[in-house]
Amino acid sequence: MSAGIITNSIRRLRFEQGEMTQQALAEKVGVTRQTVNAIEANKYSPSLETAFRIASVLGVPLETVFQYTEVPVKKR
Repeated sequence: MSAGIITNSIRRLRFEQGEMTQQALAEKVGVTRQTVNAIEANKYSPSLETAFRIASVLGVPLETVFQYTEVPVKKR
């Protein structure tokens, strides 16, 4: 059995987009700045629709924004 970890590159991509603020990204995506902050900090996983919107606003494929890594779970 395995579990997955989702990480993201939003912060780096925002800065590559002319130092876009969390607020600016949030407004373009249609979420709050707090939501962008939580996603960036890996405290919250966005809906699939929001993930696609983030990628679209940043002008990159979804896989460039979000990365999924499987992590083996130890059996007890």
